[in-house]
Amino acid sequence: MARSIRLRRWQKAALDAFRARSGPDFLAVATPGAGKTTFALAAARQDLAEHPRRRLVVVAPTQHLKTQWADAAERLDLHLEPGWTPADGRLPADVHGMVTTYQQVAGSAAALAPIAAGAFVVLDESHHSGEERAWGDGVRAAFAGAAVRLSLSGTPFRSDTRAIPFVRYDDEGLAQADVEYGYGDALEDGGVVRPVHFPRTDGHMEWIAADGTQASATFADRLDPVGAAQRLRTALSVEGEWLPDVLRRAHERLLEVRRTHPGAGGMVIAIDQEHARGIAALLRRRVGVEATVVVSEDPAASARIGAFAQGTDPWIVAVRMISEGVDIPRLRVGVYATTTTTELFFRQAVGRLVRWTRGLGAQPSHMFIPDDPRLRAHAAAIAEQRRHSLRRDDGEGAPPEDAEEPPEEPAGDPDDQLSLFAPISAVATTGAAEPLVPVAPAPAAAERDDDGLLLELAPAPLLVAPAPPGSEEERALSPRERRRRLRDANAALVRHISRITGLSHAQVNAELNRRVGLERVGEATLEQLERRREHAARWLAAA
Repeated sequence: MARSIRLRRWQKAALDAFRARSGPDFLAVATPGAGKTTFALAAARQDLAEHPRRRLVVVAPTQHLKTQWADAAERLDLHLEPGWTPADGRLPADVHGMVTTYQQVAGSAAALAPIAAGAFVVLDESHHSGEERAWGDGVRAAFAGAAVRLSLSGTPFRSDTRAIPFVRYDDEGLAQADVEYGYGDALEDGGVVRPVHFPRTDGHMEWIAADGTQASATFADRLDPVGAAQRLRTALSVEGEWLPDVLRRAHERLLEVRRTHPGAGGMVIAIDQEHARGIAALLRRRVGVEATVVVSEDPAASARIGAFAQGTDPWIVAVRMISEGVDIPRLRVGVYATTTTTELFFRQAVGRLVRWTRGLGAQPSHMFIPDDPRLRAHAAAIAEQRRHSLRRDDGEGAPPEDAEEPPEEPAGDPDDQLSLFAPISAVATTGAAEPLVPVAPAPAAAERDDDGLLLELAPAPLLVAPAPPGSEEERALSPRERRRRLRDANAALVRHISRITGLSHAQVNAELNRRVGLERVGEATLEQLERRREHAARWLAAA
C-alpha cells in the first residue's frame, strides 16, 4: 500500500490551498507535464481517508485517458472502474469510484447523478465541458450534488460563449484559478518541464481557391482568414513537397536527440485520419521508418498508444488522441501538421513534449511548425516564457518582428470554404528555425530528493475484502485486470450455457445473478464474480 508520495513544491502548495478552500469548487491550472494528475489523486486520497464512504469520480476528455487515470490511481491504492456504463447501475462495493468521459456524462447524467451525490469529483481539462451545450448541461446535472469538485486545466481558458460549469470568471471572461502554475514557473523551478524550441519553415504554396481561381503565396504574405487557411492546408498536403521536407528534417533532429536520449520519440499531429495515414506512408517512403498510427475509429488505439509509450519506436502519428493529456515522457520532437490553429490546441499539443525525465540533464524538445502567422504568434508567446525563465537579456532569439496579429479563424462552414479548393504544389523554402539558445541546467535541488516534500498519506478507505486470489498468476494481477478477466470468463460461460440449454443470455444471467444475490453483473464485487463463475461452471458441467 502506498503510504507516502513525493510532491513538487507547487503540488504541495496547491494541496495546502485545496485543503483550506471554503467551498466545494476548486480550479487548478498548471502547465502540461507539471503533475496535475498526481496533485488531484493526492487530494482525493486524503479526502477519502477523512470521508471513507465517499466515491471518487474522474471525468477525462478521451477513452485513452480513462485508462491512464485508472492506472495512476491504482499506484495510490485507489481502485477506479473505467468501464462503467449506465446499464451497470451502481458501482461494485470493492472499488473507490470510476472514470468516465465528458461525452459519456452528456448521455448518462441521470444515471451518474446518484453515484456522484456526495462524491469527490475530478474534472480533468474542464474546459471541455464548455465545448458543446449538451456536455456542459450534463456536467451540471450529473455533479450538482457532489461534495467536492476539483477542476483541472493545462492552460488558462476563457468563456467567450458558454461558461464552464463550477468555474468562477472575472469581468473579462477569464477563468479564475485557485492555483496557477505556468510554463515559465515550471522552467524556472527546474526539473519539472523541458524547454521547447520551434523550428519554423516557410514555403511557396499554390492552390485552387474555393471560388475556382488559382492562388499562390508564402507564409510571409498577408492573406485574409480564408486564404490563410487554404495556404496552410496546401502546405500540409501529403501530395506536395513541403511536408516531406519538414518530416525529413524532424527525423534528422530526432536521430540527434537519440544520441543522448536513447528511445526518444517523435509525434506528428495530423489533420484527420486519412491525413495521418498519408503521413505514415511519407515517413515510410522518405525516411524509411514505420510509424505508429492511432486514430479514434481503431478499437486498439489505446493499446497502441500504451505500447508506443513503453517502447522505442521512433514516430507516432495521430489526429487528436495524443494532443492533450496523454503521458508519453519520451516524446522529444514534434511536427505540427494540423490546420487547427487555436492557441489552446497548440499549447496542449506542445505540452506532449515537455514532460521532464530525471537523470537526462539538459533535454530540450523541438516542435516543427509551419511559419504561419497564427502559429508563429503562439510559439513566440511560449518561447518568451522560456527566455524569461532563463533570464536571457541579450536579445538572442527574441520573438520575430513579423509576428503580427494573427488572422482570425475563418467563419462559416469549412466545407463551403473548401468547395472547389485543391492544392497544386507546396515547396519548403529557407526555414526560419528558432536559434537553439543554451539551456540552463536544472537547479541541483530539482534532481535531488527533498525530504521536505515527502507527504505521508492517510490510509486509503477500506473496501469490501475481495476473494483471495488462487493461482500465482492471479496474485500478480491488479484488481482491475482481475475484474476484467473474471467478467470475460463469466460472459464466456454464459454463452456456453445458453448454447447448450437453449436459454437466452438474459435468462442465464438472471439465474446466475440470483444465485449470488446480484441485480446486475456490473455491480458485482470480485468475490461475487468468483462465486458467479463457480456457479456457472457447475451448471455447465451438469448440463
